[in-house]
Amino acid sequence: MAMDRDQVLRDAAALLSRKSTATMDEVARAAGIGRATLHRHFAGRDALVRALEELGIRQFEAAFDNARLDEGTAVEALRRLVAESERDAQLLAFLVTENQLFEGDQINEGWARLDARVSALFRRGQAEGDIRIDLSPAWLTEALYGLIGTCAWAVMDGRVAAKDFQYMIIELLLGGARRSVEK
Repeated sequence: MAMDRDQVLRDAAALLSRKSTATMDEVARAAGIGRATLHRHFAGRDALVRALEELGIRQFEAAFDNARLDEGTAVEALRRLVAESERDAQLLAFLVTENQLFEGDQINEGWARLDARVSALFRRGQAEGDIRIDLSPAWLTEALYGLIGTCAWAVMDGRVAAKDFQYMIIELLLGGARRSVEK
Protein backbone atom coordinates (compact mmCIF):
# COMPACT_ATOMS: atom_id res chain seq x y z
CA MET A 1 0.00 0.00 0.00
CA ALA A 2 1.47 3.34 -1.08
CA MET A 3 1.77 6.15 1.39
CA ASP A 4 -0.14 9.33 0.51
CA ARG A 5 2.60 11.86 1.24
CA ASP A 6 0.30 14.90 1.25
CA GLN A 7 -2.10 13.16 3.64
CA VAL A 8 0.75 12.29 5.97
CA LEU A 9 1.80 15.94 5.86
CA ARG A 10 -1.76 17.09 6.61
CA ASP A 11 -1.97 14.67 9.54
CA ALA A 12 1.39 15.95 10.77
CA ALA A 13 0.24 19.57 10.47
CA ALA A 14 -2.97 18.82 12.36
CA LEU A 15 -0.99 17.29 15.22
CA LEU A 16 1.81 19.85 15.22
CA SER A 17 -0.62 22.78 15.16
CA ARG A 18 -2.12 21.41 18.40
CA LYS A 19 1.15 20.17 19.90
CA SER A 20 4.20 21.84 18.41
CA THR A 21 6.54 19.71 20.54
CA ALA A 22 5.20 16.41 19.20
CA THR A 23 7.89 13.82 18.53
CA MET A 24 8.41 12.09 15.20
CA ASP A 25 6.94 8.95 16.84
CA GLU A 26 3.77 10.89 17.67
CA VAL A 27 3.63 12.27 14.13
CA ALA A 28 3.94 8.75 12.70
CA ARG A 29 1.11 7.50 14.95
CA ALA A 30 -1.09 10.45 14.01
CA ALA A 31 -0.48 9.70 10.33
CA GLY A 32 -1.19 6.00 10.82
CA ILE A 33 2.24 4.89 9.63
CA GLY A 34 5.29 3.42 11.29
CA ARG A 35 8.17 5.50 12.53
CA ALA A 36 10.54 3.86 10.04
CA THR A 37 8.24 4.78 7.16
CA LEU A 38 8.07 8.37 8.34
CA HIS A 39 11.86 8.55 8.63
CA ARG A 40 12.32 7.08 5.14
CA HIS A 41 10.37 10.03 3.74
CA PHE A 42 11.47 12.73 6.21
CA ALA A 43 14.94 12.32 7.73
CA GLY A 44 14.03 14.39 10.77
CA ARG A 45 11.85 17.18 12.08
CA ASP A 46 13.53 19.85 9.93
CA ALA A 47 12.91 17.80 6.78
CA LEU A 48 9.29 17.28 7.85
CA VAL A 49 8.80 20.99 8.49
CA ARG A 50 10.39 21.87 5.13
CA ALA A 51 8.00 19.44 3.42
CA LEU A 52 5.10 20.98 5.34
CA GLU A 53 6.23 24.38 4.16
CA GLU A 54 6.35 23.24 0.54
CA LEU A 55 2.87 21.73 0.86
CA GLY A 56 1.57 24.88 2.53
CA ILE A 57 2.93 27.10 -0.21
CA ARG A 58 1.40 24.85 -2.90
CA GLN A 59 -1.95 24.77 -1.10
CA PHE A 60 -2.06 28.52 -0.56
CA GLU A 61 -0.99 29.28 -4.12
CA ALA A 62 -3.91 27.09 -5.25
CA ALA A 63 -6.23 28.88 -2.80
CA PHE A 64 -5.09 32.22 -4.21
CA ASP A 65 -5.71 31.00 -7.76
CA ASN A 66 -9.15 29.65 -6.83
CA ALA A 67 -10.04 32.92 -5.10
CA ARG A 68 -9.63 34.77 -8.41
CA LEU A 69 -7.91 37.73 -6.73
CA ASP A 70 -8.10 39.89 -9.87
CA GLU A 71 -11.89 39.64 -10.18
CA GLY A 72 -14.33 42.08 -8.58
CA THR A 73 -13.34 44.44 -5.82
CA ALA A 74 -10.41 43.78 -3.52
CA VAL A 75 -12.84 43.26 -0.62
CA GLU A 76 -14.75 40.62 -2.61
CA ALA A 77 -11.47 38.92 -3.54
CA LEU A 78 -10.36 39.00 0.10
CA ARG A 79 -13.58 37.27 1.15
CA ARG A 80 -12.99 34.56 -1.47
CA LEU A 81 -9.37 34.20 -0.35
CA VAL A 82 -10.37 33.57 3.27
CA ALA A 83 -12.96 31.04 2.13
CA GLU A 84 -10.41 29.23 -0.04
CA SER A 85 -7.83 29.27 2.78
CA GLU A 86 -10.11 27.62 5.32
CA ARG A 87 -9.30 24.05 4.27
CA ASP A 88 -5.61 24.44 5.07
CA ALA A 89 -5.84 26.96 7.90
CA GLN A 90 -4.34 24.50 10.42
CA LEU A 91 -1.30 24.14 8.21
CA LEU A 92 -0.92 27.92 7.98
CA ALA A 93 -1.35 28.20 11.76
CA PHE A 94 1.56 25.81 12.25
CA LEU A 95 3.79 27.28 9.55
CA VAL A 96 3.42 30.89 10.64
CA THR A 97 4.86 30.07 14.06
CA GLU A 98 7.29 27.32 13.03
CA ASN A 99 8.92 29.34 10.25
CA GLN A 100 9.89 32.03 12.71
CA LEU A 101 11.90 29.39 14.56
CA PHE A 102 14.11 28.26 11.69
CA GLU A 103 13.98 30.70 8.78
CA GLY A 104 16.17 33.40 10.35
CA ASP A 105 17.28 35.93 7.76
CA GLN A 106 16.44 33.60 4.87
CA ILE A 107 13.34 34.44 2.87
CA ASN A 108 11.60 31.52 1.21
CA GLU A 109 10.75 32.39 -2.39
CA GLY A 110 7.36 30.70 -2.10
CA TRP A 111 6.35 32.82 0.89
CA ALA A 112 7.68 35.91 -0.89
CA ARG A 113 5.38 35.12 -3.85
CA LEU A 114 2.39 34.64 -1.52
CA ASP A 115 3.19 37.82 0.40
CA ALA A 116 3.47 39.78 -2.86
CA ARG A 117 0.06 38.57 -4.05
CA VAL A 118 -1.70 39.42 -0.80
CA SER A 119 0.07 42.78 -0.52
CA ALA A 120 -0.98 43.61 -4.08
CA LEU A 121 -4.57 42.78 -3.15
CA PHE A 122 -4.43 45.17 -0.20
CA ARG A 123 -2.79 47.89 -2.33
CA ARG A 124 -5.62 47.50 -4.84
CA GLY A 125 -8.15 47.83 -2.03
CA GLN A 126 -6.42 50.99 -0.91
CA ALA A 127 -6.49 52.38 -4.45
CA GLU A 128 -10.20 51.50 -4.68
CA GLY A 129 -10.79 53.43 -1.47
CA ASP A 130 -12.06 50.44 0.52
CA ILE A 131 -8.98 49.70 2.62
CA ARG A 132 -7.33 52.18 4.98
CA ILE A 133 -4.20 53.76 3.55
CA ASP A 134 -2.57 54.35 6.94
CA LEU A 135 -1.89 50.60 7.34
CA SER A 136 0.81 49.17 5.10
CA PRO A 137 -0.03 46.28 2.78
CA ALA A 138 2.81 44.31 4.41
CA TRP A 139 1.20 44.73 7.84
CA LEU A 140 -2.25 43.84 6.52
CA THR A 141 -0.76 40.71 4.94
CA GLU A 142 0.76 39.63 8.26
CA ALA A 143 -2.51 40.43 10.04
CA LEU A 144 -4.43 38.25 7.57
CA TYR A 145 -2.07 35.30 8.11
CA GLY A 146 -2.30 35.82 11.86
CA LEU A 147 -6.09 35.92 11.84
CA ILE A 148 -6.35 32.79 9.71
CA GLY A 149 -3.94 30.94 11.98
CA THR A 150 -5.51 32.17 15.20
CA CYS A 151 -9.01 31.34 14.03
CA ALA A 152 -7.84 27.85 13.03
CA TRP A 153 -6.53 27.34 16.58
CA ALA A 154 -9.76 28.67 18.08
CA VAL A 155 -11.82 26.28 15.93
CA MET A 156 -9.56 23.35 16.89
CA ASP A 157 -9.97 24.23 20.58
CA GLY A 158 -13.75 24.57 20.22
CA ARG A 159 -13.72 28.27 21.15
CA VAL A 160 -15.06 29.26 17.72
CA ALA A 161 -17.58 27.29 15.69
CA ALA A 162 -16.16 26.05 12.39
CA LYS A 163 -19.10 27.62 10.57
CA ASP A 164 -17.94 31.06 11.84
CA PHE A 165 -14.37 30.77 10.52
CA GLN A 166 -14.80 33.05 7.51
CA TYR A 167 -17.10 35.51 9.27
CA MET A 168 -14.80 36.01 12.26
CA ILE A 169 -11.73 36.68 10.12
CA ILE A 170 -13.35 38.95 7.55
CA GLU A 171 -15.31 40.99 10.07
CA LEU A 172 -12.31 41.63 12.30
CA LEU A 173 -9.92 42.31 9.44
CA LEU A 174 -12.24 44.53 7.44
CA GLY A 175 -13.74 46.15 10.50
CA GLY A 176 -10.26 47.34 11.38
CA ALA A 177 -8.95 47.81 7.86
CA ARG A 178 -11.88 49.36 6.06
CA ARG A 179 -11.63 53.10 5.58
CA SER A 180 -14.31 54.93 7.51
CA VAL A 181 -16.31 57.47 5.56
CA GLU A 182 -16.43 60.93 7.11
CA LYS A 183 -19.93 62.35 7.37
